Amino acid sequence: MLNLNHLRTLVEVVRLGSFTAAGNRLGYTASAVSQQMAALEKDTNVRLFVRSARSVHPTQAAHAMGQQALKLLRDAENLLAAGTAAGGNAVRELRVGAFPSVATFVLSQIVEMPRWQAPSVQVKISIGEPSSVVPGLRVGGELDVGIVYQVGESGLALPQGVSRHWLGEDPYKLVVPAAWGFTEGSRMSLEALNEVPWILHLRGSSDANVIDFVLANAGLHPRVVASSDDFNATLRLIAAGHGVAMVPQLAMVERPEGVVEVEVPEIALTRRLMALCADDAPADLSENFVEALRNVDEFRNM
Repeated sequence: MLNLNHLRTLVEVVRLGSFTAAGNRLGYTASAVSQQMAALEKDTNVRLFVRSARSVHPTQAAHAMGQQALKLLRDAENLLAAGTAAGGNAVRELRVGAFPSVATFVLSQIVEMPRWQAPSVQVKISIGEPSSVVPGLRVGGELDVGIVYQVGESGLALPQGVSRHWLGEDPYKLVVPAAWGFTEGSRMSLEALNEVPWILHLRGSSDANVIDFVLANAGLHPRVVASSDDFNATLRLIAAGHGVAMVPQLAMVERPEGVVEVEVPEIALTRRLMALCADDAPADLSENFVEALRNVDEFRNM
């Protein structure tokens, strides 16, 4: 009889590409993973890995068996859940990944809804940028639903078996310290922007690269006085008079006093927001969660 633990380990090895990474994920040593895979090869009489002195590579048979094993493990989990349900103690889990602004201003509302506070449902949340959320949606990954953004024409490389669900557009706003004398919605010239200090998102992130392009295209060469990956921190620095920044509308739901939005027609940038659902996610939970997202005011008003 096949060992379910060995199948679970196979799924992780195929997904992560190494015995060491799979062991770290599951709490085994690389040696223990190797032993499990050798035992699985013996039990099935199938060669699953090509081994060399420095690496192991899954064969096509390993990939095929990994897909079958994932389905078998899901079926086993469903059978256990059904048995638990018969005893009145079933708990179903929806694993959600989201970027910080959504986690702060949207997910906090959803998890308060009665549907998501029911004893039979648990929402497990991971907070991170799209670059860390998307990989978790691959088959057999650690996420069922991901909420991500795309800035400009930057692409999102999605794994197979992931569907997209449009949520809305989140325009960037140019915000400045109120102490500088600007009023809400007033006009600011490009010349003035070239003379003031700037707070930019951390270099290397997708939105930072696009913002750099947009500013350069407008002839701006910002004097950077701070780099931040936290828009709440950025807004606090603006309120303190430290500089100007481009901040998404969603991140300004609870902006502090001392921050005003100004108009600069030459600069326009929007990030597109979407929910991504893994095909092997619990369909009813993921569909209901996306519907709940669309009905939150922050998305409905976009």
